[in-house]
Amino acid sequence: MKVEFKMFLIIGVFFAVMGSIYGHFSSWDEPVGSVGLYLSAGLCALIAGFLWWTGRKIDLRPDDDPMGEQSDVEGDYGFFSPHSWWPLFLGASLAIVALGLAFGWWLVMLAVPFVALASIGWVFEYFHGEHSI
Repeated sequence: MKVEFKMFLIIGVFFAVMGSIYGHFSSWDEPVGSVGLYLSAGLCALIAGFLWWTGRKIDLRPDDDPMGEQSDVEGDYGFFSPHSWWPLFLGASLAIVALGLAFGWWLVMLAVPFVALASIGWVFEYFHGEHSI
Protein backbone atom coordinates (compact mmCIF):
# COMPACT_ATOMS: atom_id res chain seq x y z
CA MET A 1 0.00 0.00 0.00
CA LYS A 2 2.97 2.31 0.47
CA VAL A 3 3.67 2.64 -3.23
CA GLU A 4 0.06 3.49 -4.07
CA PHE A 5 -0.17 5.96 -1.16
CA LYS A 6 2.96 7.80 -2.30
CA MET A 7 1.81 7.83 -5.92
CA PHE A 8 -1.56 9.41 -5.14
CA LEU A 9 0.04 11.86 -2.72
CA ILE A 10 2.53 13.04 -5.35
CA ILE A 11 -0.17 13.34 -8.00
CA GLY A 12 -2.38 15.29 -5.56
CA VAL A 13 0.42 17.74 -4.75
CA PHE A 14 1.07 18.13 -8.48
CA PHE A 15 -2.59 18.97 -9.12
CA ALA A 16 -2.62 21.51 -6.27
CA VAL A 17 0.52 23.24 -7.56
CA MET A 18 -0.79 23.25 -11.13
CA GLY A 19 -4.10 24.70 -9.94
CA SER A 20 -2.27 27.60 -8.32
CA ILE A 21 -0.10 28.16 -11.38
CA TYR A 22 -3.13 27.99 -13.66
CA GLY A 23 -5.02 30.45 -11.49
CA HIS A 24 -2.07 32.83 -11.40
CA PHE A 25 -1.59 32.85 -15.17
CA SER A 26 -5.33 33.18 -15.86
CA SER A 27 -5.54 36.04 -13.31
CA TRP A 28 -8.24 33.98 -11.55
CA ASP A 29 -10.73 35.17 -14.22
CA GLU A 30 -11.41 31.65 -15.49
CA PRO A 31 -12.24 29.61 -12.39
CA VAL A 32 -13.21 26.29 -13.99
CA GLY A 33 -9.64 25.11 -14.63
CA SER A 34 -8.40 25.96 -11.15
CA VAL A 35 -11.45 24.44 -9.49
CA GLY A 36 -11.06 21.27 -11.55
CA LEU A 37 -7.40 20.95 -10.63
CA TYR A 38 -8.08 21.61 -6.95
CA LEU A 39 -10.90 19.06 -6.93
CA SER A 40 -8.58 16.53 -8.58
CA ALA A 41 -6.00 17.26 -5.86
CA GLY A 42 -8.66 16.72 -3.22
CA LEU A 43 -9.75 13.40 -4.73
CA CYS A 44 -6.13 12.22 -4.90
CA ALA A 45 -5.69 13.25 -1.26
CA LEU A 46 -8.84 11.33 -0.36
CA ILE A 47 -7.58 8.16 -2.06
CA ALA A 48 -4.08 8.60 -0.56
CA GLY A 49 -5.60 9.00 2.90
CA PHE A 50 -7.68 5.84 2.45
CA LEU A 51 -4.65 3.87 1.29
CA TRP A 52 -2.56 5.16 4.20
CA TRP A 53 -5.30 4.33 6.70
CA THR A 54 -5.83 0.85 5.26
CA GLY A 55 -2.09 0.21 4.95
CA ARG A 56 -1.62 0.77 8.68
CA LYS A 57 -4.14 -1.93 9.54
CA ILE A 58 -2.94 -4.77 7.30
CA ASP A 59 0.34 -6.63 7.08
CA LEU A 60 2.92 -5.79 4.46
CA ARG A 61 2.27 -7.29 1.07
CA PRO A 62 4.98 -8.93 -1.03
CA ASP A 63 4.74 -5.86 -3.27
CA ASP A 64 5.92 -3.64 -0.42
CA ASP A 65 9.20 -5.55 0.03
CA PRO A 66 11.97 -3.90 -2.03
CA MET A 67 13.83 -7.23 -2.22
CA GLY A 68 10.67 -9.24 -3.00
CA GLU A 69 10.54 -11.78 -5.78
CA GLN A 70 7.72 -12.59 -8.16
CA SER A 71 7.45 -16.05 -6.62
CA ASP A 72 6.55 -14.49 -3.24
CA VAL A 73 3.08 -13.65 -4.49
CA GLU A 74 0.73 -16.53 -3.83
CA GLY A 75 -2.50 -17.51 -5.39
CA ASP A 76 -3.99 -18.53 -8.68
CA TYR A 77 -4.11 -15.90 -11.36
CA GLY A 78 -6.81 -17.75 -13.24
CA PHE A 79 -7.02 -19.38 -16.62
CA PHE A 80 -6.48 -17.31 -19.73
CA SER A 81 -7.26 -18.80 -23.09
CA PRO A 82 -4.07 -18.83 -25.16
CA HIS A 83 -5.63 -18.99 -28.62
CA SER A 84 -8.88 -17.09 -28.29
CA TRP A 85 -9.99 -14.67 -30.98
CA TRP A 86 -13.04 -13.48 -29.05
CA PRO A 87 -11.29 -10.64 -27.16
CA LEU A 88 -10.25 -9.17 -30.51
CA PHE A 89 -13.81 -9.29 -31.84
CA LEU A 90 -15.19 -7.83 -28.61
CA GLY A 91 -12.65 -5.01 -28.64
CA ALA A 92 -13.41 -4.19 -32.28
CA SER A 93 -17.15 -4.22 -31.60
CA LEU A 94 -16.76 -1.92 -28.60
CA ALA A 95 -14.58 0.39 -30.69
CA ILE A 96 -17.41 0.63 -33.21
CA VAL A 97 -19.82 1.40 -30.34
CA ALA A 98 -17.49 4.20 -29.19
CA LEU A 99 -17.32 5.58 -32.72
CA GLY A 100 -21.08 5.37 -32.89
CA LEU A 101 -21.38 7.51 -29.77
CA ALA A 102 -19.30 10.14 -31.56
CA PHE A 103 -20.80 9.92 -35.06
CA GLY A 104 -24.35 8.70 -34.71
CA TRP A 105 -26.66 6.38 -32.84
CA TRP A 106 -27.33 4.30 -35.93
CA LEU A 107 -23.76 2.96 -35.69
CA VAL A 108 -24.32 2.02 -32.05
CA MET A 109 -27.44 0.11 -33.02
CA LEU A 110 -25.48 -1.79 -35.66
CA ALA A 111 -22.62 -2.65 -33.29
CA VAL A 112 -24.61 -3.77 -30.22
CA PRO A 113 -25.50 -7.21 -31.70
CA PHE A 114 -21.81 -7.77 -32.47
CA VAL A 115 -20.90 -6.88 -28.88
CA ALA A 116 -23.48 -9.36 -27.62
CA LEU A 117 -22.28 -12.08 -30.02
CA ALA A 118 -18.62 -11.57 -29.11
CA SER A 119 -19.43 -11.57 -25.38
CA ILE A 120 -21.43 -14.78 -25.62
CA GLY A 121 -18.75 -16.38 -27.77
CA TRP A 122 -16.02 -15.50 -25.28
CA VAL A 123 -17.97 -16.69 -22.24
CA PHE A 124 -19.05 -19.99 -23.80
CA GLU A 125 -15.83 -20.67 -25.71
CA TYR A 126 -15.01 -23.86 -23.84
CA PHE A 127 -18.54 -25.27 -23.72
CA HIS A 128 -18.59 -26.74 -27.23
CA GLY A 129 -16.33 -28.47 -29.70
CA GLU A 130 -13.10 -30.29 -28.92
CA HIS A 131 -12.30 -28.00 -25.93
CA SER A 132 -15.59 -28.59 -24.12
CA ILE A 133 -15.39 -29.23 -20.42
